[in-house]
Amino acid sequence: MENKPRETFLITGGSGYFGHRLACSLYKKGARVILFDTVPPLQEVPDDIVFVQGDICDYDQVEKALAGVDCVFHIASYGMSGREQLNRHLIEAVNVQGTHHVLKACVENRVSRLVYTSTFNVVFGGQVIENGDESLPYLPLHLHPDHYSRTKSLAEMAVLKANDTALKDSSEVLRTCALRPAGIYGPGEQRHLPRIVGYIERGIFRFVYGKSSSLVEFVHVDNLVLAHELAAEALTPEKQRRSAGQAYFISDGKPVNNFEFFRPLIEGLGYPFPKLRLPISLIYFFAFLTEMIHHLVGPFYNFQPLLTRTEVYKTGVTHYFSMGKAKVELGYEPQEYNLNEVVQWFKCRGHGKQSHNSFLGQFLLNILFAAAFVAMVLSFLPVVGS
Repeated sequence: MENKPRETFLITGGSGYFGHRLACSLYKKGARVILFDTVPPLQEVPDDIVFVQGDICDYDQVEKALAGVDCVFHIASYGMSGREQLNRHLIEAVNVQGTHHVLKACVENRVSRLVYTSTFNVVFGGQVIENGDESLPYLPLHLHPDHYSRTKSLAEMAVLKANDTALKDSSEVLRTCALRPAGIYGPGEQRHLPRIVGYIERGIFRFVYGKSSSLVEFVHVDNLVLAHELAAEALTPEKQRRSAGQAYFISDGKPVNNFEFFRPLIEGLGYPFPKLRLPISLIYFFAFLTEMIHHLVGPFYNFQPLLTRTEVYKTGVTHYFSMGKAKVELGYEPQEYNLNEVVQWFKCRGHGKQSHNSFLGQFLLNILFAAAFVAMVLSFLPVVGS
């Protein structure tokens, strides 16, 4: 039997947490792997994994990096959370222009497969969604509460539209698909979990918000790796290219209250779970004020907002989706995971109850309650002109 040729995969944004995990999985299965990113990976990678330093906003660098590649995992993005969400110019450049650069470079280099890492946000903007599926329309662009979600929608549309584009000097065409993951977690995740643990340790995480019955979803990093590998395989002729031109929601398939999901982490680090529950409208108003303040002082002091409006919606409003399409067309069967590994990862790095509450944490908490008081006062004031 003739051996299957060794495939070459390029991962944009490959130095990040998920990119590194995907790269190592592909490498273990015998693939050649190229990481394309602006910075080298923080974690160790096998010597045979190639790192190419480059900026997705620079087309020439992208085009050069894609030479000889069989499949691209386009996961690079900017503006997902925190103060990054407020940098509209860079969000646009990376998420929209960068995606067009990748698509053009695929055509020029005759790369026949591209898997795009999208987001739930392309259909969600704060409205309740229960067991939604891929038949849901894109959220109208003007209804997105943040520029990240808006640009991810535009990028996903461009990727799926590019399916069946003829490759340069070839009879082949480009096959594309998009995965829409929930919030990613796992040991070593560097975007959301350290921020949450920081709030816990500084004494800021003293309350929850929204209804206790609200449900959201998460996806373990290894389930997301599995989904990407299956999606890339489903773009091949051997799998009848069944994922070509398609989008798929990806999660662990277990809707859960956002704060209850993090209870094992909070209590595992030795902290009490908050008993105070605030209305989501109040927290949304606080996030709105924070964004307005950041807009004014951001050019001089780029502080990290406690929450943005989008983060309030994503954590406090019910939205979860069916995995039916991914299971049938990709063969996706998520494995069961919990936060035990995450708790141990933080404990091994000195986190836990021994970290005392700081003055800054209490100060920020006082600001939050002051904002809550102002919000309530304003709600009783007469509207000018009424």
